Amino acid sequence: MNEDAIIRKLRRHAPLIGDDCAVVPAPHGQDLLFTTDFSIEGVHFTQESRPEQIGRRAVARSLSDIAAMGGKPLYCLVSLALGRWTDRRWMNGFYRGVNQLLRETKTRLAGGDISHAPQLVCDVMLCGSVGSGKALRRSGAKVGDSIYVSGPLGGWRHKPEIVPRLDIGRKLIGKATSCMDISDGLALDLHRLSIASGVAAEIDSVPLLEGASLEQALHDGEDYELLYTAHPERRVPGIRIGTIRKGKPGMLRFRGKTLAPIGYDHFQ
Repeated sequence: MNEDAIIRKLRRHAPLIGDDCAVVPAPHGQDLLFTTDFSIEGVHFTQESRPEQIGRRAVARSLSDIAAMGGKPLYCLVSLALGRWTDRRWMNGFYRGVNQLLRETKTRLAGGDISHAPQLVCDVMLCGSVGSGKALRRSGAKVGDSIYVSGPLGGWRHKPEIVPRLDIGRKLIGKATSCMDISDGLALDLHRLSIASGVAAEIDSVPLLEGASLEQALHDGEDYELLYTAHPERRVPGIRIGTIRKGKPGMLRFRGKTLAPIGYDHFQ
């Protein structure tokens, strides 16, 4: 197995691969969205994880970012630094997981890079699009808005598979006042949204995945559900969990008590 052989195999499913850059047309009347996410051995998965699961999950994390902006995924770049323990069978499984989710979301693999390292590292870059000026942002929440999540929460222990909420993200265009995905825990991500919008937030209730504790749902992270706000009279999908309040930007309260913005932090 060498780099040229891998590229030849990938081109069977991804004809944009082969030159130094992929050449793609820019959609008319659309803003382009770009995001990137690392998946790192020992942080996001282990050597015992199934390669199909690693590939699918790596792509799903970036797709969730596109969903949070209300966008449509278009093109994907997948770069791999292979660990010494990988082989041809592992590579085949990894790309099966990648390509399966790309087909499901009508996203085209446009290239990437392949190298090697002491531990396996994957970087997925996604390009998507959304109508000009229509992208959902974190900075639009208003005092009195209702706060929603797209599904029950519980953190990484209770979320073996990430389901990017692309359908819900697109339905929120023109309805939600702010939006982001929950990657580092409800408390920390709602704190970030509130700071970006210059508001405070109050949580009334938290929907839980089966077997999950409230502590895990608030702080563990990797739920990849959408967190968004909307005017209280506006009908939107999802589960209402609280209200945007006037107060110090980023201040959180839960059932009348101050809630610390604790979640997953790569640097802690």
